[in-house]
Amino acid sequence: MAADKKVEQITDMEVDFAQWFTDVCTKAELIDYSGVKGLYILRPYGYAIWENIMGILDAKFKATGHENVSMPMLIPESLLQKEKDHVEGFAPECAWVTLGGSEELPEKLCIRPTSETLFCDHWSHIVHSWRDLPLLYNQWCSVLRWEKTTRPFLRGREFLWQEGHTLHATPEEAIKETEQQLETYADLCENYLAMPVVRGCKTDKEKFAGAERTYTIECMMHDHKALQSGTSHYFGDGFARAFGITFSDKENKPAIPHQTSWGLSTRIIGGIIMTHGDNNGLVLPPQVAPIQVIVIPVASHKPGVTEKADELIARLKAAGLRVRGDFSDNSPGWKFAQYEMKGVPLRVEIGPKDIEAGHCVAVRRDNGEKIVVPLEELEARIPELLGDVQKGMYEKARKNLDEHTYTATTLDEVKAIAEKENGGFIKTMWCGDLACEMAMKEKAGVSSRCIPFEQEHVGDVCPVCGKPATKMVVWGVAY
Repeated sequence: MAADKKVEQITDMEVDFAQWFTDVCTKAELIDYSGVKGLYILRPYGYAIWENIMGILDAKFKATGHENVSMPMLIPESLLQKEKDHVEGFAPECAWVTLGGSEELPEKLCIRPTSETLFCDHWSHIVHSWRDLPLLYNQWCSVLRWEKTTRPFLRGREFLWQEGHTLHATPEEAIKETEQQLETYADLCENYLAMPVVRGCKTDKEKFAGAERTYTIECMMHDHKALQSGTSHYFGDGFARAFGITFSDKENKPAIPHQTSWGLSTRIIGGIIMTHGDNNGLVLPPQVAPIQVIVIPVASHKPGVTEKADELIARLKAAGLRVRGDFSDNSPGWKFAQYEMKGVPLRVEIGPKDIEAGHCVAVRRDNGEKIVVPLEELEARIPELLGDVQKGMYEKARKNLDEHTYTATTLDEVKAIAEKENGGFIKTMWCGDLACEMAMKEKAGVSSRCIPFEQEHVGDVCPVCGKPATKMVVWGVAY
Protein backbone atom coordinates (compact mmCIF):
# COMPACT_ATOMS: atom_id res chain seq x y z
CA MET A 1 0.00 0.00 0.00
CA ALA A 2 1.16 3.49 -0.77
CA ALA A 3 2.68 5.16 2.25
CA ASP A 4 0.74 8.41 1.95
CA LYS A 5 -2.81 9.17 0.97
CA LYS A 6 -3.11 11.19 -2.24
CA VAL A 7 -6.71 10.59 -3.25
CA GLU A 8 -9.08 11.90 -0.59
CA GLN A 9 -12.32 11.05 -2.44
CA ILE A 10 -11.66 7.31 -2.00
CA THR A 11 -12.84 5.84 1.31
CA ASP A 12 -10.11 3.97 3.20
CA MET A 13 -10.56 0.21 2.86
CA GLU A 14 -9.97 -0.19 6.61
CA VAL A 15 -12.99 2.05 7.28
CA ASP A 16 -15.46 0.51 4.80
CA PHE A 17 -14.14 -2.05 2.33
CA ALA A 18 -17.35 -2.19 0.30
CA GLN A 19 -17.47 1.59 -0.11
CA TRP A 20 -13.74 1.65 -0.94
CA PHE A 21 -14.40 -0.84 -3.74
CA THR A 22 -17.29 1.19 -5.15
CA ASP A 23 -15.25 4.41 -4.91
CA VAL A 24 -12.39 2.84 -6.86
CA CYS A 25 -14.74 1.53 -9.55
CA THR A 26 -16.29 4.96 -10.11
CA LYS A 27 -13.43 7.39 -9.37
CA ALA A 28 -10.93 5.43 -11.48
CA GLU A 29 -13.48 5.68 -14.33
CA LEU A 30 -14.03 1.95 -14.74
CA ILE A 31 -17.85 1.92 -14.60
CA ASP A 32 -20.91 4.11 -14.45
CA TYR A 33 -24.44 3.25 -13.40
CA SER A 34 -27.22 2.86 -15.97
CA GLY A 35 -30.95 3.41 -15.52
CA VAL A 36 -31.52 -0.28 -14.70
CA LYS A 37 -30.28 -1.81 -11.44
CA GLY A 38 -27.40 -4.23 -11.97
CA LEU A 39 -26.72 -3.14 -15.55
CA TYR A 40 -23.45 -1.21 -15.53
CA ILE A 41 -21.76 0.90 -18.16
CA LEU A 42 -18.21 -0.29 -18.73
CA ARG A 43 -16.31 2.91 -19.45
CA PRO A 44 -13.35 3.04 -21.88
CA TYR A 45 -10.70 2.53 -19.19
CA GLY A 46 -12.55 -0.42 -17.67
CA TYR A 47 -13.25 -1.92 -21.08
CA ALA A 48 -9.58 -1.54 -22.06
CA ILE A 49 -8.62 -3.79 -19.13
CA TRP A 50 -11.16 -6.36 -20.37
CA GLU A 51 -9.83 -6.04 -23.93
CA ASN A 52 -6.32 -6.87 -22.72
CA ILE A 53 -7.63 -9.90 -20.81
CA MET A 54 -9.62 -10.96 -23.89
CA GLY A 55 -6.53 -10.69 -26.07
CA ILE A 56 -4.50 -12.94 -23.76
CA LEU A 57 -7.21 -15.58 -23.41
CA ASP A 58 -8.28 -15.53 -27.05
CA ALA A 59 -4.70 -16.22 -28.17
CA LYS A 60 -4.44 -19.09 -25.67
CA PHE A 61 -7.75 -20.60 -26.82
CA LYS A 62 -6.78 -20.43 -30.49
CA ALA A 63 -3.35 -21.93 -29.75
CA THR A 64 -5.15 -25.05 -28.44
CA GLY A 65 -7.42 -25.34 -31.47
CA HIS A 66 -10.55 -23.51 -30.28
CA GLU A 67 -12.68 -21.46 -32.67
CA ASN A 68 -14.88 -18.48 -31.88
CA VAL A 69 -18.59 -18.64 -32.69
CA SER A 70 -21.66 -16.55 -31.96
CA MET A 71 -24.92 -17.98 -30.63
CA PRO A 72 -28.29 -16.23 -30.36
CA MET A 73 -29.08 -14.37 -27.15
CA LEU A 74 -32.64 -15.76 -26.87
CA ILE A 75 -33.42 -19.35 -25.82
CA PRO A 76 -36.90 -20.89 -26.32
CA GLU A 77 -38.39 -22.11 -23.05
CA SER A 78 -38.82 -25.63 -24.47
CA LEU A 79 -35.09 -25.79 -25.23
CA LEU A 80 -34.13 -24.66 -21.76
CA GLN A 81 -36.39 -27.31 -20.23
CA LYS A 82 -34.60 -30.25 -21.84
CA GLU A 83 -31.95 -30.63 -19.12
CA LYS A 84 -33.77 -30.81 -15.78
CA ASP A 85 -30.92 -29.99 -13.34
CA HIS A 86 -29.69 -27.18 -15.56
CA VAL A 87 -33.02 -25.38 -15.83
CA GLU A 88 -33.74 -25.75 -12.12
CA GLY A 89 -30.34 -24.25 -11.30
CA PHE A 90 -30.89 -21.17 -13.45
CA ALA A 91 -34.68 -20.68 -13.14
CA PRO A 92 -34.51 -18.04 -10.37
CA GLU A 93 -32.15 -15.89 -12.45
CA CYS A 94 -33.89 -16.08 -15.83
CA ALA A 95 -35.29 -13.00 -17.54
CA TRP A 96 -37.98 -13.61 -20.19
CA VAL A 97 -39.16 -11.99 -23.40
CA THR A 98 -42.91 -12.47 -23.90
CA LEU A 99 -43.75 -9.85 -26.53
CA GLY A 100 -42.53 -9.40 -30.10
CA GLY A 101 -43.46 -5.81 -30.86
CA SER A 102 -47.03 -5.57 -29.54
CA GLU A 103 -47.87 -9.24 -30.09
CA GLU A 104 -47.59 -11.97 -27.49
CA LEU A 105 -45.06 -14.63 -28.50
CA PRO A 106 -46.26 -18.22 -28.95
CA GLU A 107 -43.42 -19.34 -26.65
CA LYS A 108 -41.51 -17.46 -23.95
CA LEU A 109 -37.88 -16.69 -24.82
CA CYS A 110 -35.20 -16.62 -22.14
CA ILE A 111 -32.41 -14.03 -22.39
CA ARG A 112 -29.38 -16.29 -22.14
CA PRO A 113 -27.96 -16.76 -18.64
CA THR A 114 -25.52 -19.25 -20.28
CA SER A 115 -25.55 -21.05 -23.62
CA GLU A 116 -25.23 -24.82 -23.04
CA THR A 117 -28.68 -25.53 -24.45
CA LEU A 118 -28.04 -23.49 -27.60
CA PHE A 119 -24.79 -25.31 -28.32
CA CYS A 120 -26.41 -28.68 -27.70
CA ASP A 121 -29.32 -27.93 -30.03
CA HIS A 122 -26.86 -26.85 -32.74
CA TRP A 123 -24.65 -29.91 -32.27
CA SER A 124 -27.64 -32.25 -32.51
CA HIS A 125 -28.00 -31.04 -36.12
CA ILE A 126 -24.38 -31.21 -37.25
CA VAL A 127 -22.71 -34.12 -35.42
CA HIS A 128 -22.96 -37.48 -37.18
CA SER A 129 -19.58 -39.25 -37.12
CA TRP A 130 -16.50 -39.54 -34.93
CA ARG A 131 -14.79 -37.56 -37.69
CA ASP A 132 -16.90 -34.51 -36.65
CA LEU A 133 -15.29 -34.53 -33.20
CA PRO A 134 -13.94 -32.86 -31.22
CA LEU A 135 -15.79 -29.58 -31.52
CA LEU A 136 -13.86 -26.86 -29.70
CA TYR A 137 -15.94 -23.68 -29.56
CA ASN A 138 -15.78 -20.41 -27.65
CA GLN A 139 -17.89 -17.28 -27.71
CA TRP A 140 -17.37 -13.76 -26.34
CA CYS A 141 -20.70 -12.27 -25.35
CA SER A 142 -22.86 -10.85 -22.57
CA VAL A 143 -25.29 -12.85 -20.45
CA LEU A 144 -28.19 -11.82 -18.22
CA ARG A 145 -28.89 -13.21 -14.75
CA TRP A 146 -31.53 -11.45 -12.66
CA GLU A 147 -29.58 -11.22 -9.41
CA LYS A 148 -31.40 -9.85 -6.35
CA THR A 149 -28.35 -8.05 -4.98
CA THR A 150 -25.89 -6.35 -7.32
CA ARG A 151 -22.37 -4.87 -7.13
CA PRO A 152 -20.12 -3.52 -9.89
CA PHE A 153 -18.11 -6.32 -11.54
CA LEU A 154 -18.80 -8.80 -8.74
CA ARG A 155 -22.52 -9.41 -9.25
CA GLY A 156 -24.08 -7.63 -12.19
CA ARG A 157 -27.30 -8.70 -13.87
CA GLU A 158 -25.64 -8.33 -17.26
CA PHE A 159 -21.94 -9.02 -17.62
CA LEU A 160 -19.37 -9.76 -20.30
CA TRP A 161 -17.63 -13.11 -20.42
CA GLN A 162 -16.31 -15.87 -22.58
CA GLU A 163 -17.97 -19.26 -22.52
CA GLY A 164 -16.19 -22.23 -24.04
CA HIS A 165 -18.18 -25.28 -25.08
CA THR A 166 -16.63 -28.47 -26.39
CA LEU A 167 -17.82 -31.89 -27.49
CA HIS A 168 -15.67 -35.05 -27.40
CA ALA A 169 -15.85 -38.70 -28.40
CA THR A 170 -14.68 -40.02 -25.01
CA PRO A 171 -14.92 -39.01 -21.35
CA GLU A 172 -11.11 -39.05 -21.11
CA GLU A 173 -10.82 -36.42 -23.85
CA ALA A 174 -13.50 -34.25 -22.25
CA ILE A 175 -11.94 -34.42 -18.78
CA LYS A 176 -8.54 -33.55 -20.24
CA GLU A 177 -10.12 -30.52 -21.93
CA THR A 178 -11.76 -29.43 -18.68
CA GLU A 179 -8.48 -29.63 -16.78
CA GLN A 180 -6.57 -27.89 -19.58
CA GLN A 181 -8.92 -24.91 -19.57
CA LEU A 182 -8.79 -24.55 -15.82
CA GLU A 183 -5.01 -24.39 -16.08
CA THR A 184 -5.40 -21.70 -18.77
CA TYR A 185 -7.36 -19.61 -16.27
CA ALA A 186 -4.81 -20.28 -13.52
CA ASP A 187 -2.02 -19.19 -15.86
CA LEU A 188 -3.90 -15.98 -16.68
CA CYS A 189 -4.40 -15.16 -13.01
CA GLU A 190 -0.93 -15.99 -11.75
CA ASN A 191 1.28 -14.88 -14.65
CA TYR A 192 -0.71 -11.95 -16.07
CA LEU A 193 -2.97 -10.67 -13.27
CA ALA A 194 -0.50 -11.37 -10.41
CA MET A 195 -3.25 -13.25 -8.53
CA PRO A 196 -2.21 -16.53 -6.86
CA VAL A 197 -4.88 -19.22 -7.03
CA VAL A 198 -5.97 -22.37 -5.27
CA ARG A 199 -6.91 -25.03 -7.83
CA GLY A 200 -9.49 -27.61 -6.99
CA CYS A 201 -12.84 -29.32 -7.49
CA LYS A 202 -16.18 -28.01 -6.24
CA THR A 203 -18.28 -30.14 -3.92
CA ASP A 204 -21.51 -31.58 -5.35
CA LYS A 205 -23.43 -28.82 -3.58
CA GLU A 206 -21.38 -26.07 -5.23
CA LYS A 207 -20.93 -27.52 -8.71
CA PHE A 208 -22.52 -26.05 -11.85
CA ALA A 209 -26.14 -26.99 -12.54
CA GLY A 210 -26.09 -30.04 -14.81
CA ALA A 211 -22.36 -30.78 -14.42
CA GLU A 212 -20.83 -34.03 -13.22
CA ARG A 213 -17.74 -32.20 -12.05
CA THR A 214 -16.81 -28.52 -11.65
CA TYR A 215 -13.20 -27.36 -11.37
CA THR A 216 -12.41 -23.93 -9.94
CA ILE A 217 -9.67 -21.46 -9.17
CA GLU A 218 -10.17 -19.54 -5.92
CA CYS A 219 -8.36 -16.28 -5.19
CA MET A 220 -8.00 -14.43 -1.89
CA MET A 221 -8.91 -10.76 -1.86
CA HIS A 222 -7.26 -8.07 0.24
CA ASP A 223 -9.96 -8.45 2.92
CA HIS A 224 -9.25 -12.21 3.10
CA LYS A 225 -12.50 -13.21 1.39
CA ALA A 226 -12.57 -15.65 -1.52
CA LEU A 227 -13.43 -14.91 -5.11
CA GLN A 228 -14.29 -17.73 -7.50
CA SER A 229 -12.30 -16.48 -10.47
CA GLY A 230 -12.79 -19.08 -13.20
CA THR A 231 -14.60 -22.40 -13.54
CA SER A 232 -14.44 -25.37 -15.88
CA HIS A 233 -17.16 -28.04 -16.02
CA TYR A 234 -17.27 -31.65 -17.14
CA PHE A 235 -20.82 -32.59 -18.14
CA GLY A 236 -20.34 -36.25 -19.01
CA ASP A 237 -23.01 -37.28 -21.53
CA GLY A 238 -26.00 -35.84 -19.64
CA PHE A 239 -26.66 -32.91 -21.96
CA ALA A 240 -25.96 -35.00 -25.06
CA ARG A 241 -28.55 -37.58 -23.99
CA ALA A 242 -31.12 -34.87 -23.20
CA PHE A 243 -30.65 -33.31 -26.63
CA GLY A 244 -30.33 -36.53 -28.62
CA ILE A 245 -26.74 -35.93 -29.77
CA THR A 246 -25.27 -39.16 -31.12
CA PHE A 247 -22.49 -40.15 -33.51
CA SER A 248 -21.12 -43.24 -35.26
CA ASP A 249 -17.84 -44.31 -33.65
CA LYS A 250 -14.84 -45.85 -35.43
CA GLU A 251 -16.56 -49.26 -35.36
CA ASN A 252 -19.64 -47.66 -36.91
CA LYS A 253 -21.58 -48.18 -33.68
CA PRO A 254 -23.86 -45.50 -32.19
CA ALA A 255 -22.22 -43.54 -29.39
CA ILE A 256 -22.97 -40.53 -27.18
CA PRO A 257 -20.41 -37.70 -26.95
CA HIS A 258 -19.12 -36.05 -23.78
CA GLN A 259 -19.26 -32.34 -23.16
CA THR A 260 -17.50 -29.50 -21.32
CA SER A 261 -18.03 -25.82 -20.69
CA TRP A 262 -15.80 -23.21 -19.07
CA GLY A 263 -16.01 -19.49 -18.48
CA LEU A 264 -14.36 -16.36 -17.12
CA SER A 265 -16.10 -13.00 -16.85
CA THR A 266 -15.57 -9.31 -16.12
CA ARG A 267 -15.88 -10.35 -12.47
CA ILE A 268 -12.12 -10.90 -12.69
CA ILE A 269 -11.67 -7.10 -12.92
CA GLY A 270 -13.30 -6.88 -9.50
CA GLY A 271 -10.78 -9.50 -8.40
CA ILE A 272 -7.88 -7.38 -9.68
CA ILE A 273 -9.20 -4.36 -7.77
CA MET A 274 -9.69 -6.25 -4.49
CA THR A 275 -6.40 -8.17 -4.71
CA HIS A 276 -4.07 -5.27 -5.49
CA GLY A 277 -5.82 -1.96 -4.83
CA ASP A 278 -4.94 0.42 -1.99
CA ASN A 279 -6.33 3.59 -0.45
CA ASN A 280 -5.10 5.65 -3.39
CA GLY A 281 -7.11 3.58 -5.85
CA LEU A 282 -6.28 0.95 -8.43
CA VAL A 283 -3.01 -0.93 -8.68
CA LEU A 284 -2.93 -2.62 -12.08
CA PRO A 285 -0.67 -5.48 -13.18
CA PRO A 286 1.53 -4.24 -16.06
CA GLN A 287 0.46 -7.16 -18.25
CA VAL A 288 -3.14 -5.89 -18.51
CA ALA A 289 -2.85 -2.20 -17.63
CA PRO A 290 -4.27 -0.01 -20.46
CA ILE A 291 -1.45 2.45 -19.73
CA GLN A 292 1.76 0.79 -18.58
CA VAL A 293 3.77 4.01 -18.34
CA ILE A 294 2.56 7.58 -17.87
CA VAL A 295 5.12 10.26 -18.76
CA ILE A 296 4.68 13.51 -16.84
CA PRO A 297 6.70 16.61 -17.75
CA VAL A 298 7.66 18.70 -14.70
CA ALA A 299 7.96 22.47 -15.23
CA SER A 300 6.75 21.94 -18.78
CA HIS A 301 6.74 25.70 -19.41
CA LYS A 302 10.53 25.68 -19.45
CA PRO A 303 12.36 25.20 -22.76
CA GLY A 304 12.89 21.65 -23.97
CA VAL A 305 10.83 19.82 -21.32
CA THR A 306 7.78 19.05 -23.48
CA GLU A 307 9.98 18.04 -26.39
CA LYS A 308 12.02 15.68 -24.20
CA ALA A 309 8.83 14.13 -22.78
CA ASP A 310 7.59 13.55 -26.34
CA GLU A 311 10.90 11.90 -27.17
CA LEU A 312 10.64 9.52 -24.21
CA ILE A 313 7.08 8.58 -25.17
CA ALA A 314 8.12 7.82 -28.75
CA ARG A 315 11.08 5.71 -27.60
CA LEU A 316 8.99 3.70 -25.16
CA LYS A 317 6.22 3.15 -27.72
CA ALA A 318 8.82 1.92 -30.17
CA ALA A 319 9.94 -0.53 -27.46
CA GLY A 320 6.42 -2.01 -27.52
CA LEU A 321 5.00 -0.45 -24.36
CA ARG A 322 1.57 1.11 -23.80
CA VAL A 323 2.61 4.69 -22.99
CA ARG A 324 0.81 7.98 -22.60
CA GLY A 325 1.87 11.49 -21.66
CA ASP A 326 -0.05 14.12 -19.72
CA PHE A 327 0.60 17.60 -21.12
CA SER A 328 -2.46 19.22 -19.55
CA ASP A 329 -2.20 22.39 -17.49
CA ASN A 330 -3.01 20.51 -14.27
CA SER A 331 -0.31 20.59 -11.61
CA PRO A 332 2.23 17.75 -11.41
CA GLY A 333 0.79 16.85 -7.96
CA TRP A 334 -2.70 16.48 -9.42
CA LYS A 335 -1.34 14.32 -12.22
CA PHE A 336 0.56 12.11 -9.79
CA ALA A 337 -2.61 11.51 -7.75
CA GLN A 338 -4.75 10.96 -10.87
CA TYR A 339 -2.57 8.21 -12.32
CA GLU A 340 -2.06 6.64 -8.91
CA MET A 341 -5.84 6.38 -8.69
CA LYS A 342 -6.00 4.80 -12.16
CA GLY A 343 -3.37 2.27 -11.16
CA VAL A 344 -0.79 3.00 -13.86
CA PRO A 345 2.14 0.69 -12.98
CA LEU A 346 4.96 3.13 -13.68
CA ARG A 347 5.19 6.93 -13.68
CA VAL A 348 8.10 8.61 -15.48
CA GLU A 349 8.91 12.18 -14.48
CA ILE A 350 11.12 14.44 -16.59
CA GLY A 351 12.02 18.04 -15.77
CA PRO A 352 14.81 20.58 -16.50
CA LYS A 353 17.13 19.20 -13.79
CA ASP A 354 16.57 15.63 -15.03
CA ILE A 355 17.36 16.64 -18.61
CA GLU A 356 20.52 18.38 -17.46
CA ALA A 357 21.60 15.29 -15.51
CA GLY A 358 20.75 12.97 -18.43
CA HIS A 359 18.18 10.91 -16.58
CA CYS A 360 14.48 10.58 -15.70
CA VAL A 361 12.77 9.43 -12.52
CA ALA A 362 10.56 6.33 -12.57
CA VAL A 363 8.06 5.76 -9.73
CA ARG A 364 6.54 2.33 -9.06
CA ARG A 365 2.80 2.29 -8.34
CA ASP A 366 2.92 -0.89 -6.27
CA ASN A 367 5.32 0.36 -3.59
CA GLY A 368 6.07 4.03 -4.36
CA GLU A 369 9.79 3.39 -4.96
CA LYS A 370 11.61 6.06 -7.00
CA ILE A 371 14.32 4.94 -9.41
CA VAL A 372 16.67 7.19 -11.33
CA VAL A 373 16.96 5.89 -14.91
CA PRO A 374 19.75 7.15 -17.22
CA LEU A 375 18.18 8.22 -20.50
CA GLU A 376 20.54 6.07 -22.54
CA GLU A 377 19.20 3.02 -20.62
CA LEU A 378 15.52 3.91 -21.02
CA GLU A 379 14.48 1.10 -23.39
CA ALA A 380 16.18 -1.55 -21.25
CA ARG A 381 15.34 -0.29 -17.75
CA ILE A 382 11.65 0.62 -18.08
CA PRO A 383 10.52 -2.87 -19.25
CA GLU A 384 12.73 -4.32 -16.52
CA LEU A 385 11.00 -2.15 -13.91
CA LEU A 386 7.58 -3.17 -15.22
CA GLY A 387 8.66 -6.78 -14.73
CA ASP A 388 9.69 -5.93 -11.16
CA VAL A 389 6.25 -4.38 -10.52
CA GLN A 390 4.51 -7.49 -11.88
CA LYS A 391 6.66 -9.74 -9.69
CA GLY A 392 6.26 -7.53 -6.62
CA MET A 393 2.48 -7.51 -6.96
CA TYR A 394 2.34 -11.30 -7.19
CA GLU A 395 4.62 -11.75 -4.18
CA LYS A 396 2.51 -9.35 -2.10
CA ALA A 397 -0.70 -11.17 -3.02
CA ARG A 398 0.97 -14.52 -2.34
CA LYS A 399 2.02 -13.30 1.10
CA ASN A 400 -1.55 -12.26 1.85
CA LEU A 401 -2.80 -15.72 0.82
CA ASP A 402 -0.16 -17.60 2.79
CA GLU A 403 -0.51 -15.51 5.96
CA HIS A 404 -4.30 -15.87 6.02
CA THR A 405 -4.59 -19.57 5.27
CA TYR A 406 -5.20 -21.67 8.39
CA THR A 407 -5.83 -25.25 9.44
CA ALA A 408 -8.52 -26.37 11.88
CA THR A 409 -9.64 -29.66 13.37
CA THR A 410 -12.90 -28.66 15.08
CA LEU A 411 -15.96 -26.62 14.15
CA ASP A 412 -15.25 -24.23 17.01
CA GLU A 413 -11.77 -23.58 15.63
CA VAL A 414 -13.23 -22.87 12.19
CA LYS A 415 -15.76 -20.46 13.69
CA ALA A 416 -13.12 -18.66 15.76
CA ILE A 417 -10.80 -18.19 12.78
CA ALA A 418 -13.60 -16.98 10.50
CA GLU A 419 -14.78 -14.44 13.07
CA LYS A 420 -11.31 -13.20 13.98
CA GLU A 421 -9.98 -12.90 10.43
CA ASN A 422 -13.16 -11.78 8.68
CA GLY A 423 -12.63 -14.65 6.32
CA GLY A 424 -9.34 -16.26 5.41
CA PHE A 425 -8.94 -19.71 3.88
CA ILE A 426 -9.45 -22.52 6.38
CA LYS A 427 -8.27 -26.06 5.64
CA THR A 428 -10.04 -28.96 7.29
CA MET A 429 -10.73 -32.59 6.61
CA TRP A 430 -14.28 -33.46 5.47
CA CYS A 431 -16.27 -36.67 5.51
CA GLY A 432 -18.11 -35.81 2.27
CA ASP A 433 -21.54 -35.54 3.91
CA LEU A 434 -23.75 -32.67 2.72
CA ALA A 435 -25.12 -32.19 6.24
CA CYS A 436 -21.61 -31.38 7.51
CA GLU A 437 -21.02 -28.99 4.63
CA MET A 438 -24.28 -27.19 5.47
CA ALA A 439 -23.35 -27.09 9.16
CA MET A 440 -20.13 -25.26 8.29
CA LYS A 441 -22.21 -22.56 6.59
CA GLU A 442 -24.85 -22.33 9.28
CA LYS A 443 -22.61 -22.47 12.35
CA ALA A 444 -19.30 -20.99 11.16
CA GLY A 445 -20.46 -18.76 8.28
CA VAL A 446 -18.09 -20.30 5.70
CA SER A 447 -18.75 -22.16 2.46
CA SER A 448 -16.68 -24.81 0.75
CA ARG A 449 -14.43 -23.12 -1.78
CA CYS A 450 -12.91 -26.26 -3.26
CA ILE A 451 -11.39 -29.68 -2.68
CA PRO A 452 -7.80 -28.76 -3.64
CA PHE A 453 -5.93 -30.85 -6.19
CA GLU A 454 -2.95 -30.61 -3.84
CA GLN A 455 -4.26 -32.50 -0.85
CA GLU A 456 -2.74 -32.23 2.64
CA HIS A 457 -3.33 -34.41 5.68
CA VAL A 458 -4.47 -31.91 8.34
CA GLY A 459 -6.35 -34.38 10.53
CA ASP A 460 -8.09 -37.73 10.63
CA VAL A 461 -11.74 -36.85 11.20
CA CYS A 462 -14.41 -34.44 9.97
CA PRO A 463 -14.56 -31.37 12.28
CA VAL A 464 -18.37 -31.44 12.27
CA CYS A 465 -19.38 -35.06 12.82
CA GLY A 466 -16.12 -36.61 14.01
CA LYS A 467 -16.29 -39.43 11.45
CA PRO A 468 -13.14 -40.55 9.56
CA ALA A 469 -12.31 -38.19 6.70
CA THR A 470 -9.85 -38.48 3.83
CA LYS A 471 -10.58 -35.29 1.83
CA MET A 472 -9.17 -31.88 2.67
CA VAL A 473 -11.45 -28.94 1.87
CA VAL A 474 -10.71 -25.21 1.79
CA TRP A 475 -13.47 -23.12 3.38
CA GLY A 476 -13.95 -19.39 3.30
CA VAL A 477 -16.28 -16.40 3.14
CA ALA A 478 -16.92 -15.70 -0.53
CA TYR A 479 -18.05 -12.85 -2.74
